[in-house]
Amino acid sequence: MTEAFYITAAELAKLSPDSLPRELDSGKHMIYSSPATLDFNSPGAKGFGVKRAGLAIPGSVMLLIAPGCCGRNTQLLNELGYSERFFYLMLDDTDIVTGRYVSKIPEACEELLSELDCTPSVIMLCVTCVDALLGTDMERVCRACFDRTGVKAAPAYMYALTREKRLPPMGLIRKSVYSLLERRKRISNECAVLGFFSALDDGCELYSLLQSAGIKKIHELGRCKTYEEYQAISRSNFSIVLNSEARAAAQDMQERLGIPFIELTRMFRLDKIANQYRLLGQAIGAALDDSAYRADTEQVIAGFKAKYGALTLAVGESLNADSFELALALTEYGFRVAEIYGTVGERNFVFVKRLAEVSPETKIYSNLSPTMMNYKPAPEVDAAIGADACYYHAGKPGVEFNGEAQPFGYRGVTALFGELDKALQGGRGK
Repeated sequence: MTEAFYITAAELAKLSPDSLPRELDSGKHMIYSSPATLDFNSPGAKGFGVKRAGLAIPGSVMLLIAPGCCGRNTQLLNELGYSERFFYLMLDDTDIVTGRYVSKIPEACEELLSELDCTPSVIMLCVTCVDALLGTDMERVCRACFDRTGVKAAPAYMYALTREKRLPPMGLIRKSVYSLLERRKRISNECAVLGFFSALDDGCELYSLLQSAGIKKIHELGRCKTYEEYQAISRSNFSIVLNSEARAAAQDMQERLGIPFIELTRMFRLDKIANQYRLLGQAIGAALDDSAYRADTEQVIAGFKAKYGALTLAVGESLNADSFELALALTEYGFRVAEIYGTVGERNFVFVKRLAEVSPETKIYSNLSPTMMNYKPAPEVDAAIGADACYYHAGKPGVEFNGEAQPFGYRGVTALFGELDKALQGGRGK
């Protein structure tokens, strides 16, 4: 029986993002959808996949234009209260072969509106790999829908085929969601935080640091309750991008609305967090004093290590972190990372190279490789981080660390160790 494919950090670091082993490139093999990957494998699955993300605009509805096989997992989102915001234009074989359904989309939007009690703020047109292969001009389709209904329409590209491309589905949907913002007068003491569809953890120090710099209003999509609050994002004097997948959206906002942006990265290494805040302060012309937050976080890590010692961990990718950066941080803190389940690309390859220096024997698996059907968990793992890692190491203490409130900065680090502490004390955590 073939064992699950893995490559060590040392072996992978000798390669490049363009010369990955076949098993780490999902475009070169059949994709394995194990129970460990159902939350994130498809860009339309649970969590903030394309479909749920497209409904982040308050008052929006979605028309899913797809064959039945692509729409089946929408039922998973009904549990979250979205059932009355989804509508379907189901495609048959003839529709797909001829592309005739494209001309039916404006009519379907009109029918959709007739079934609603109130007019939505926007109709999100969710399309699948069918339209990626056909090359459908969705911008033109959206204009046709607006001309017919008088309601704005925007595309939501659920293109699983572009997962490893420079602008993957979650990057495209971020650009689309912010594309409806209209130019307004910018206010000097307001800014926007881009990157996630839900808000940052309430305890995140970024809020207080910005307030200390004179920022009175911080706009976040995840905190918008009305369409007017969504449109008020356009008043921002600048944007802070916390997720590289929002870069295209920020660039578009800069070009259309004149809102410049500053990009930070969600990291779990304290020196990198401190350096980012230093650079942010320089960019906005304010001295951001993060020393107290760093000192508190150092105490949390030291206390955890004193309590549990040098644990051996497994790190997945179904979590609010970059698998490889988090694994590197944990290794530098003195823990051992035995296994990582993650998608390797240009953005995180730099972490792979550094990880190879400090933990060369760490094994790297691809959740999507069919060989994972034969995966056997490493017995030395003490705890797992990430929903997929928890699945693979069932019965071991673990934290999924993929809740709605987004961790960032020092608060992200303390939240992670707090959850791990609870899991190790009393069984599996969430």
